[in-house]
Amino acid sequence: MSRVAAPFKKKSGVLSIYCTAGFPKIDSTIEVIQALQENGADMIELGIPYSDPLADGPIIQLSSSVALSNGMSIKKLFEQLKGFRQSIHIPVILMGYMNPVLQYGFEKFCVEAAAMGIDGLILPDLPAHEFETSYIDTIKKHKLDFIFLVTPETAEERIRLLDKLSSGFLYAVSSSSTTGSAKDFGRVLTYLDRLEKLKLKNPVLAGFGIRNREDFKQVCNFANGAIIGSAYIQALSQENSVNKATKSFLSSILQD
Repeated sequence: MSRVAAPFKKKSGVLSIYCTAGFPKIDSTIEVIQALQENGADMIELGIPYSDPLADGPIIQLSSSVALSNGMSIKKLFEQLKGFRQSIHIPVILMGYMNPVLQYGFEKFCVEAAAMGIDGLILPDLPAHEFETSYIDTIKKHKLDFIFLVTPETAEERIRLLDKLSSGFLYAVSSSSTTGSAKDFGRVLTYLDRLEKLKLKNPVLAGFGIRNREDFKQVCNFANGAIIGSAYIQALSQENSVNKATKSFLSSILQD
C-alpha cells in the first residue's frame, strides 16, 4: 500500500493541506511541513512556486510570487527536502506546472522527487493524452502516484478515464473557478454526491474554496476528505510564527 493510500484506509474525513515551498520565508518549507504533521494534517500538497499558476487564486499566486522572490526553485526545494523523511511520515505530494518541470527535466524531476521521499505528483496542465503517451512510464518507474483533477463540468466518461489513470486519489475541483473562490456549496455538494454515486476506483478529495470546519464537514459527507490551501496560506501570512499559525488554523478545522 502506498503512503498516499494509507490515510484513506485508517479514517474518513482525510485532511490535506496545501502549502507553498519557500513561503513565507525561503527556509520555511520544512518548518511548515513539520508543523502541519504535528497539528493533525493527514497529507500535504507542497506547491512548487510558478510565475503563471493558472489554477490558483490571488492568495496562492501571491505566495508563489513571494516564494520566487525569496529564491525558491525546484533545485532549491530538493536541497531542502534531503532527509525530511527522517521526521515526516505523512504523505507529501508535489503540485506544480509543466513548464518549470520540463525545464528541469521530467525524468530528472521524477528521479529526485522519488529519492527525496515524495509520494506523488499533481500537474494540472498535463493533459491525459500526453500523460498516457509520454509520461506514465516514467512516473510508474519511480513509483510516484499521479493525481488528476475533475470539475463539475467533466463528463462522466472522462471522469472514469481520469479515475482510471490516477492513483492515490482523485482531486475533485469544487468549481471551475480558481483556488480560494467563494461558491454555492449546495451545487458543490450535488456534484460531490454525483461523484460518490459513480463508485470510482480512487478515493476523492475535494478542493478549491474550502475554508473552514463547516465547509470541511459538509464535503466529507460525500467525499473522502478535502484539500485546504488558500485559507491556510492566508493564516500563515497573518502570523509571524509558523507553529502558532498552523496550530490555530488546524485546530479550527479539526476540533469540535
